[in-house]
Amino acid sequence: MRSFLSSFTIFFAFLFTTVLAVTCAQAQGLTAQSAPPPPVTVLQANANLVLVDVVVTDHGNAVHGLDQSKFEILEDGKDQKIFSFDEHQPGGAPISANEAELQQLPLHTYTNLPVYPEQGAVNVLLLDALNTPSNDQLRVRQEMIKYLAQVNPGTTLAVFTLSSKLLMVTGFTTDVASLAKLMNGSKTASQPSALLESPTMTSGLTSTSSPLAAQPATPVSASNIGSGGVTNGPMNAAAALSQFEADTSTYQTDLRVRMTLQALQQLAAYLSGIPGRKNLIWVSGSFPLSILPDSSQFSPFGAIADYRDQVEKTTEMLTQSRVAVYPVDGRGLMLPSMFNASTRTAPGNGAMMQEKEGMYQEQGTMDQIADQTGGHAYYETNELKEAVANAVESGASYYTISYVPSAAKLNGEYRKIQVRVDGHDLKLAFRHGYYADGPGKRAPGAPKHMNQTVDGSLHGAPPTTQIIFKAQVLDANDPLLQGVKVPIGPAGELSATLKGPVDRYVVNFTLSPATLALGTEPDGTRTGKIELALIAYNAGGDRVNYVDHQFQLAIKPEQFERVAAKGITVLVPIDLPAGDNSLRIAVNDLNAGRTGSLEVPVTVAAK
Repeated sequence: MRSFLSSFTIFFAFLFTTVLAVTCAQAQGLTAQSAPPPPVTVLQANANLVLVDVVVTDHGNAVHGLDQSKFEILEDGKDQKIFSFDEHQPGGAPISANEAELQQLPLHTYTNLPVYPEQGAVNVLLLDALNTPSNDQLRVRQEMIKYLAQVNPGTTLAVFTLSSKLLMVTGFTTDVASLAKLMNGSKTASQPSALLESPTMTSGLTSTSSPLAAQPATPVSASNIGSGGVTNGPMNAAAALSQFEADTSTYQTDLRVRMTLQALQQLAAYLSGIPGRKNLIWVSGSFPLSILPDSSQFSPFGAIADYRDQVEKTTEMLTQSRVAVYPVDGRGLMLPSMFNASTRTAPGNGAMMQEKEGMYQEQGTMDQIADQTGGHAYYETNELKEAVANAVESGASYYTISYVPSAAKLNGEYRKIQVRVDGHDLKLAFRHGYYADGPGKRAPGAPKHMNQTVDGSLHGAPPTTQIIFKAQVLDANDPLLQGVKVPIGPAGELSATLKGPVDRYVVNFTLSPATLALGTEPDGTRTGKIELALIAYNAGGDRVNYVDHQFQLAIKPEQFERVAAKGITVLVPIDLPAGDNSLRIAVNDLNAGRTGSLEVPVTVAAK
């Protein structure tokens, strides 16, 4: 893909109002187009001003009316002077932020600018089918329908589902009737998880998943122990099959964990563009954190895996986006498997202890994620609708405290936050720390394995809003491109493989420098590094073409004011086949590790 864009200069926009100096391998040029910067201010955890949302409850009930004098906030054990203090209470707010701007977009122009209420917290309901058996999914949906029948007017909800990938069912809305209709529709219908082996396998924490797994492997004896201290003799047939099933289960659990964490990271990226507190209500049937050793297997320690490090990095992304997680165990009140009618073999004491330990591990995961992000975990209850209602109500009643750290140096280290309130029996929920990272630098806790551009480019995934942009998608023959010289030759890495009629489209990006992490050179030049990507998918979800390129930005001081007001514009061509296509558009700030993305439909008529 680098070879394509090195042979064609990314051509200038048709409004030559401001020229921006940009350097890259082939000295590509960008121009700015008249466009107001997005009215979104993003406060990050690595800024000098630290924001902390605090939920205060007394025996489960929200506490209102506390004044600033009741609060004490500490960073790394040192008292901090409170800079600002606000109390937030439940109350319906119209979804109006950014609506006017979206209605004024030109024809064929799209943006990832989110729409959300101007005041109060917003709620995201994540229905997790990947980690939930089908029978539990059905019960969860019934409980959610009951919850919507009693939801408080003005409650703002967005609904996502997770199966093989994360999908947005609906953006933020207060329309309860439409939400109830969605809950009865196909988008939220129960579906079997490809990575759960059976309806009774819900924990995913041990490698035992079948009656055969409960049978002991060949016992260790003096005759089959070698110098390495493990069995060298062959397994019997039952033990071999049991070990195979255990290994398969472990592999499936590993995939589920990685897919789940990726989905949470995607949600963090989507919600980062929305100011204020966000409550993520994650309804699932499994919360795996580790895979325990299984003494019943030939190789009991072969399946051990621990995901605490990945979980901590994911929670850091969530806290940076001011997302509080409320895990809800969709399995309800759980009984030991020995009381389950589908269990064909009575488990031994070892299996029962392992099952109990697995349950404690999962509940520990829920508590850890909730505690680190300022939420609350709900498990061992069949009243799922009450749990969701409580999470929404609790997350809507909170205090926002800000302070300027006394240790002003941004050295990238993790800093612990403590909040104290005068009063007995009060329980506090808040995020417990942040990375003191300088502007434009990736925090040490950020998941280094996460490819931001790839995740932002996944077909069908929700948009990411860490970088706000506009994109006008035009046929190369559109009158709006009159006078613009569109390059000839293939436009896209897979153009040569396209069959049948092909049409050329041009995507006109408009970026605001305010959403980018720009460095400043000694002469005042603002510098940055961005990557633009276009990925085209056909109606079947197959990738048919793609283009991506990296740019070095260098904005001179005398240009910056005009560029900040008008935006940075660059036009990128791509060839699309005839038929119904989806074009995924992504922008990646390589210095800060932030992305912006969206997906638009493009129908190309057959010629």
